[in-house]
Amino acid sequence: MEITKVTIRDIDMNMVKGIASIIIDDCFVIHDLRVVEGHRGYFVAMPSRKLPSGDFKDIAHPLDSETREKIQEAVLKAYFQAKEEHDLALQQHQVEPQQQVGVWPAG
Repeated sequence: MEITKVTIRDIDMNMVKGIASIIIDDCFVIHDLRVVEGHRGYFVAMPSRKLPSGDFKDIAHPLDSETREKIQEAVLKAYFQAKEEHDLALQQHQVEPQQQVGVWPAG
């Protein structure tokens, strides 16, 4: 399995700092992975839906820890790279303040 593209959308909703989509092997896409800033650092939460009980259930998730680590590594790398590039552009006044939130393609 190869993650062939990662797209990040910057948001700031409490602990959620970004929303990601990944393409696997140029033929399968997973949307709505969340980049979360937790108490022990950043991690990637899988797409989920809220059940009537109020609990959340993953819609899609890896079946083993190796695959989960590959996904997390790719998404966090893209998130921090895009954030760094965006922050640099802001410092150099190449991006208008109203353009601060947007899509960060990375891959």
